[in-house]
Amino acid sequence: MVLNFAEWMKVVKNFGVGYTSPGISKFYLKHKNDGSCAFLHNYQGRGFCHLQHMKPRACKLWPFKILPRPKYGRANEAVYNFAGKPFFIYVDPACRGLTWGRPTKSFLDTTLTEFLSLALGFREKQVYSTSRPFYYPQYLRSERDQVY
Repeated sequence: MVLNFAEWMKVVKNFGVGYTSPGISKFYLKHKNDGSCAFLHNYQGRGFCHLQHMKPRACKLWPFKILPRPKYGRANEAVYNFAGKPFFIYVDPACRGLTWGRPTKSFLDTTLTEFLSLALGFREKQVYSTSRPFYYPQYLRSERDQVY
């Protein structure tokens, strides 16, 4: 996952530089030997991001790519109008947690709208598109977890 400079600084400050790797003009989160993110942990059979409280934008958007123009084909299926503009939404087929098929109205109205709001910078807080912190004792719900 790509990190901007501010996200990289947060990760380094909290976990050390060893969890990141530099690129030419970007920073990246490191992966485990199995290819999964170094911050992805299993808790009672569910995946949980250890960066939940400071998750980078690229992580919030994964497995979706939101683009202003079609890139991977099937433009008629990928297009979604949001804020008066068309966006083309593609999914990373490597994501094992996906249910393939026609999206439900609930998914379109809540989760996908949230992804677009995150991608465009209209919001920072995830609600519908992430694991709920209350599943994990070390991240009991607090004031920082409230929806604003």
